[in-house]
Amino acid sequence: MTHSTRKKQLGTIPLSILDLAPVVEGATPREALQNSLDLAQHAEKWGYNRYWVAEHHNMPGIASSATSVVIGHIAGGTSTIRVGSGGIMLPNHSSLVIAEQFGTLESLYPGRIDLGLGRAPGSDRLTAMALRRDLNHGEDFPAQVQELFAYFGEPSAGMPVTAVPGQGLDVPVWLLGSSDFSAKMAGELGLPFAFASHFSPDYTLPALHAYHSHFRPSKYLDRPYTMVGINGIAADTDEKAEFLFSTMLQQFVNLIRGGTPKKIQPPADMNSIWNEYEKAAVMKQLKSAITGSPETFRDKLNKFIDETQADEVIINTSVFDHQDRLRSYELIAQLGLNPSV
Repeated sequence: MTHSTRKKQLGTIPLSILDLAPVVEGATPREALQNSLDLAQHAEKWGYNRYWVAEHHNMPGIASSATSVVIGHIAGGTSTIRVGSGGIMLPNHSSLVIAEQFGTLESLYPGRIDLGLGRAPGSDRLTAMALRRDLNHGEDFPAQVQELFAYFGEPSAGMPVTAVPGQGLDVPVWLLGSSDFSAKMAGELGLPFAFASHFSPDYTLPALHAYHSHFRPSKYLDRPYTMVGINGIAADTDEKAEFLFSTMLQQFVNLIRGGTPKKIQPPADMNSIWNEYEKAAVMKQLKSAITGSPETFRDKLNKFIDETQADEVIINTSVFDHQDRLRSYELIAQLGLNPSV
């Protein structure tokens, strides 16, 4: 990986937010989406760079399935923060539809919209079938991306179908990944790359290396640009942050057990929930998570930034109580964005 000569740490790189619009036990998707807008409005005030929402389907605890609609909801209630997808699972859609949707968003909120693209279904096999009808469609991802660029490009006499709105608009496109496939592709296309270290920590450094190794300057970027995703929870004490983290731990235990997806659960004593095998498996998958008091969080995040040489960090905070989520992002903002918060 090519390392910058500038020391990268909190305060020198942008921080952003990844939101899955969590639906907690006892609440509704409406309340989750209201909370997302509230968080985005606070994030804008606190100085966060972007606010991205992610496409997932058939999950009772996630309300961001209609991702383009949620982006419009967030962008319409804010004024300066960049808003985008982290990401749109392109094989679930036609490239024309995504070009039209994001062309519309860019027309409504010019200069503020990001289009992050992934190739996974964002759900289970049966849901993927309901979305795609053809599970081999993901193999066409590179061709779909090129088709999307054509719809965003300048009008051409050879194009019988155009995206309106969309044609000729400058919508920044990112590739997202949890392995080196999209890393290499992003590098070859000269696109910014976002890596999902929050659920694929073992592949973080190899994927970032692959991106830098394959990068070719383009009309989009003259140098590589990486954003790395983490799970992060800051609280007033280490102990409280660890307790709040148990909500996410329960989600991953349920995933390992092959259980039916649930709404977001309240924090609990994990010793009464998992066995030693489950604990080891979950902690391995979440080993890049950063939790703690402001001082602990700062030290851990600076170490992570130094190891990855990320140009930007995007933080997912999955906790049960909305006020705890706000407090976590506020504390992080005080560390690295806006000391006056």
